[in-house]
Amino acid sequence: MMAHSETNALLVQGLRAGYGRGGDIVCGIDFAQKAETIVAVIGPNGSGKSSFVKTVAGLLPARAGSISVTGSDVTTLSPARRVFAGLAYVPQEANVFRSLTIRENLKLATEFLRGRPGIGREQEERVLSLFPEISARPRTLAGNLSGGQRQMLAFACALLANPEVLLLDEPSAGLSPKIVGQTMEAIARVRESGVTIVLVEQNVSAALKIADEVVVLVAGRLSLRAPAKDVSPGDLAGLFFGKAA
Repeated sequence: MMAHSETNALLVQGLRAGYGRGGDIVCGIDFAQKAETIVAVIGPNGSGKSSFVKTVAGLLPARAGSISVTGSDVTTLSPARRVFAGLAYVPQEANVFRSLTIRENLKLATEFLRGRPGIGREQEERVLSLFPEISARPRTLAGNLSGGQRQMLAFACALLANPEVLLLDEPSAGLSPKIVGQTMEAIARVRESGVTIVLVEQNVSAALKIADEVVVLVAGRLSLRAPAKDVSPGDLAGLFFGKAA
């Protein structure tokens, strides 16, 4: 049974979305997530994972259904207004300004957030304490950081908005195995700080290590939801290739 919205940090009901005049890519998804948890959204290529998270973020308009953040309906809000409602999004690519320093990226992240509760120096100090890899290098150009460090800078920029829910779209893409591990550790630290995380991820093994629950999307539909501890990558092969219900 779907829980009431007030008990969830994020509640999605009957969500449908697609591009242009094409058919639905997100096909009627129901999704509820408790506060301060990590839910990994996984599935084969073309399953609608990124389209789902972009619809929640407001970058892809919903054709039907609703999206609520901590009980407030954000379905018709612009992406910017969703940030004010407590929803932050880190895209897979182009998520920092490489020609700017770490400090300049962080400053720009809050430039248009005046009026959002919890914005300010205290929040910045809390956020930077989560990412020692970047906090000691404020004058370093983002373009000179490693791929993992750029991801941490992107996380930090998003967290300056003091969000209740953080949407991450494939943060491990293109990273070496060692850096993937560091990135996942950083995501776990963010959750421990009190933020709810939706983690869209192709690296299933890495995602399972830090997630509380796993959601599998196949052809735009929710095919499985289970505790992460009860799922192994080998268990998912049938779902990914349509061999299980």
